[in-house]
Amino acid sequence: MKKTALVVGATGVSGRALIDHLDKQPDWSVIGVSRKPPYFPTKARFVSADLMDPRSCEENLGGLSEVTHVFYTAYLDNKVIAETRAPNARMFENFLPVIEKAAPNLQHVCLLQGTKYYGQYLGPFKTPAKESDPRISVPHFYYDQQDLVMKSSEGKGWSWSAARPHVICGFALGNPLNLITTIATYATLLKEMGEPFTFPGKPGAFTSIYQATDAALLARAMVWMSTTPDCANEAFNITNGDFFRYQNLWPVFARHFGLEPGGVETVDMPSRMAGKEKLWDEIVAKHGLQKHPLSQLVNWNFANYAFSNDWDVMSDTTKCRKFGFLEFIDSEEMFLDQFRYLQSEKIVP
Repeated sequence: MKKTALVVGATGVSGRALIDHLDKQPDWSVIGVSRKPPYFPTKARFVSADLMDPRSCEENLGGLSEVTHVFYTAYLDNKVIAETRAPNARMFENFLPVIEKAAPNLQHVCLLQGTKYYGQYLGPFKTPAKESDPRISVPHFYYDQQDLVMKSSEGKGWSWSAARPHVICGFALGNPLNLITTIATYATLLKEMGEPFTFPGKPGAFTSIYQATDAALLARAMVWMSTTPDCANEAFNITNGDFFRYQNLWPVFARHFGLEPGGVETVDMPSRMAGKEKLWDEIVAKHGLQKHPLSQLVNWNFANYAFSNDWDVMSDTTKCRKFGFLEFIDSEEMFLDQFRYLQSEKIVP
């Protein structure tokens, strides 16, 4: 039976990976929801909707009667994490009733969450984190969205699931909250300035245990949990399946970009990279790169956050393996493959 996926947040890192994956599946058709048109080739049909506006949701999504599966990856960012709760909860509150009413054959809604569910962003937390761990006392929109989807699905013919990755790695144009483009762009700027490849974060972040999730692997996992009956109404940690320390990867990254590896040099990245837009434009011209402004590729405040985690980040992925998802990927290979992709696409030299 033909399935129709509605990918909400379709031009982000996770949304794009889902569309790339589903485009190749003969038994799926895809509808993408985003504020901007796609910047990548796809067979998916796109619709635009402002999820903050209930009327826009009704007008633009209320006719999507063919939808059978929802992949909800939309996210509205804010420098203050606590201030992401209200808008992201509201967007899902506006969206879910509309699509439930519109799609009589709805089978499943898959939420994209993350390790913030376990309080990872607040400081040291219980590791490895398990899906059965109790919620922390600090409110978060992950909890709001999950509570709503659980309540809404009660007694209905559709189910839900939640994916909990950490630092999703992939490429999305105009999404600068991206570890891959952050590292690659930072390396490119340092090379042009003739400086060694130093680690800009905290010393503890250089040596602590960390993890990542390849966007393509996450996409396959989300489709798996949305179509496997045993996964109904369950949450799953989804990571590459291994762990790393930046102190071991940083020299590997340096070699890849032809840089001298450096140690830790803790800096405020927005201050350190202030005024580098002109230099980036010169690099683009020099190497014949795609003409993307620096602000589309990297957010230096995000870089501060990404390299400040000086405590272990570890998710237990036993549950997804028990339920049947056995895929994994070597994180070092993932980073290098994704750097090569950026180079092949002329994003970085």
